Amino acid sequence: MSVTQPPITRELFNEVILPIYAPAQFVPVKGQGSRVWDQQGNEYIDFAGGIAVMALGHCHPVLVEALQKQSEQLWHLSNIYTNEPALRLAQKLTAATFADRVFFANSGAEANEAAFKLARYYATNKISPYKTKIIAFHHAFHGRTFFTVTVGGQPKYSDGFGPKPADIVHVPFNDLDAVKAVIDDHTCAIVVEPIQGEGGVTPATPEFLAGLRQLCDQYQALLVFDEVQTGMGRTGKLFAYEHSGVVPDILTTAKALGGGFPVSAMLTREDIAQVMTAGTHGTTFGGNPLACAVAEASLDIINDSQLLDGVEQRHQWFIKALEEINQRYHLFAAIRGQGLLIGAQLTPEYAGRLREIIQAAAEQGLLVLSAGSDVVRFTPSLIISEQDVQQGMARLHQAIAQVMG
Repeated sequence: MSVTQPPITRELFNEVILPIYAPAQFVPVKGQGSRVWDQQGNEYIDFAGGIAVMALGHCHPVLVEALQKQSEQLWHLSNIYTNEPALRLAQKLTAATFADRVFFANSGAEANEAAFKLARYYATNKISPYKTKIIAFHHAFHGRTFFTVTVGGQPKYSDGFGPKPADIVHVPFNDLDAVKAVIDDHTCAIVVEPIQGEGGVTPATPEFLAGLRQLCDQYQALLVFDEVQTGMGRTGKLFAYEHSGVVPDILTTAKALGGGFPVSAMLTREDIAQVMTAGTHGTTFGGNPLACAVAEASLDIINDSQLLDGVEQRHQWFIKALEEINQRYHLFAAIRGQGLLIGAQLTPEYAGRLREIIQAAAEQGLLVLSAGSDVVRFTPSLIISEQDVQQGMARLHQAIAQVMG
């Protein structure tokens, strides 16, 4: 006797999923390019991009082809063996960056976990067993494992789980004097996002990054760049560190690396990597052939000067449209960011209405994000069309008009 499958609805979420998310009331079922459709056939323009993941939009044909081809060859081995897609991807990442070695994982949190462990392991083994202090910044975000959420400077994510990993110090972002006040010979690393994404789309100044590099060199500490959100073309360079010319010792990336397929990477130099030995760290799924095949295809497309130049052009489209909206409604105190990581900070008068604006945008057929408590965040496809930007911004205008009454 066959059993009828009950309908899959938004209400089912409340019954079967751990209540740690508050998803929208509609359920997307299809995506193509910069457009998404829900169960009822309603169309949305996607300015969210899966939180800076869908760098090439939904179902890019080259990525689909790479996944289909690899799916007929080899899915998984574990790291008892290596595989060709992982080796090709590692080779291309090191060729395109400062790095010599790569560690693959599945998420930004795992890449950061590996980076923080590497920084401490290197310092305690190479310099001093007491060299364990990590300096990080208020309003940072580095993942949801206990180590990474503790390094992230947002207590709302790390409180309530018992004793936290020790020897982590937080200071104000973009405040070099604050770093100088806490750095010492026991510091193993400074961890920084070139642009704080979850913290409000706040860029680090070039002078700040250069100062961190100098302090790390002075105190034999490693400079770790979390480029989980800023990497893979998001800022108009393959990685954001290229804008400042400040080269980190360790870099992490995820989100857009797989264009929607879960994969992440930690990159570092040869001399740092050599401290690790077989068994020091590991992962079952990291370097998975399916993930690496898709990521290689994504990297091949994104690491292109014409595409990266187009990111800056699209940045200007967004800024111009946001400024025009602001001229009419005066609800943004600041519009900031780089490339296609853009934040529009609401004025104090409207800061409490962020969720209302995001909801109204969805009702008008537009997907946007929040960053912090008062910033509307935009992380669309790097190849979004001008027509989609214009139509999306028209929908945002309608949403804001709806909220403003």
